[in-house]
Parts: sequence; C-alpha cells; structure tokens
Amino acid sequence: MVLDLMLIGLAIAVDPLPVTAFVLVLSARRGIWKGLVFILAWLASFVAVLAAVLLTTGGEPPAPKSPPSTASLAARLAIGVGLLWYAEHRRRSSRRPKPSGGMMSRLDRISLWTAAGLAPLLQPWGLVAAGAATVVHADLSHGSSFVVLFGYCLLATSSLLAMEIYATFAPDSARVRLGKLRTWMESHQDQALVGLSLFLGLYLVGRSIYELTS
Repeated sequence: MVLDLMLIGLAIAVDPLPVTAFVLVLSARRGIWKGLVFILAWLASFVAVLAAVLLTTGGEPPAPKSPPSTASLAARLAIGVGLLWYAEHRRRSSRRPKPSGGMMSRLDRISLWTAAGLAPLLQPWGLVAAGAATVVHADLSHGSSFVVLFGYCLLATSSLLAMEIYATFAPDSARVRLGKLRTWMESHQDQALVGLSLFLGLYLVGRSIYELTS
C-alpha cells in the first residue's frame, strides 16, 4: 500500500493541469491569498474522500480474497485501464489544433470563492480514485498507517505548497520562475499527461492483475 500511495501521490503532485492553473492563480491580484484558499479547498476535498473510504471500511482492511478486497482490486484495475485509455485519447487529441483562450486564460481574474471552487474541480479525480481504492487496505489499528496517509496527502499537495511558500517569501523571483514554469507546462502539457497516465495506468493494471491472480 505504501509504494502505491506514494506513486499515486507523486503523480497527483506533478499533474500539469492543476499545477498550471495554480501558477495562474498565484499570478492574479492577491494571488497569495487565493493560492492559500485553493490549497485549503484542495486538501479539504482530498481528505473528505479518504475519510469517506475509511468510514466505510471502519479502518480495517478487508480480508484477502474477500469480496470487498476483490472489489477494490477490480476498481484499481478499471482505473488503470481508464488511465491507459485516457493516455491514448490525449495522444490522439494532441495532434488537433487547440482553441486559444479558455478557462486558463481567465484565472487571473477569479475571486477567493472561485479559487476555492476550482481546487476540487481541477483535482485529477482518476488518480484520486486510484488512491481511494488503495486506502481501502489501510489498517488504522497501526499508527504507521496514519503516518502513511499523512505523507500521501502531503506529497499530493507538495507542488502547490512549494509554489505557495516560494511566492510568499520570494515574490519577485517566483514571478519570473513560475512564469517560465507555466510556459513550459503549457507547451508540454499533452506529453506530460500522456506519459504520466501511461506509466501509472500500466503500474495499476499490472499490480492489480498480479494481486487478483496470486
């Protein structure tokens, strides 16, 4: 479970869509406050998903080969297949001309409430679902499980926290460097999404099939 959650958390942290959107939020007027609200809303929805899973399981992992255990593995397998489909879909759509503008170009004019609403909207829910299917196996009777879950949440939010802290304590430098990051992300977004989805999809499919058949 630990390796699975760390890989999923890392994939969430480097997902180019929320990272690019967060850079735009930070560059807006009162961007530091809007970024903080974005992070709090991001964490709130993230923790809510984990809490719902743990409340359902009662903090006790299902027995191996039991219906709940098999269902969680089947869910992870389905999510992995979905990520592979998304990678191929994104690869094909990247060849088509993209319209200019859109929501991203308007993020510099959002309010605090809109920033809070965008956070859960921009979360990579396929990856969050994969994490939720993995958390089913968490055993809260061991203190180490709380450490792993905390580390998972922190890792998944680490890129946003790093940019928020950087923009707070070094605003001039951050403006330049985050602007370059935004430009790079926008020009390499499709490649990053395809690679990320392909890697994690293959891992989830392979791991789930192994656990289902072993």
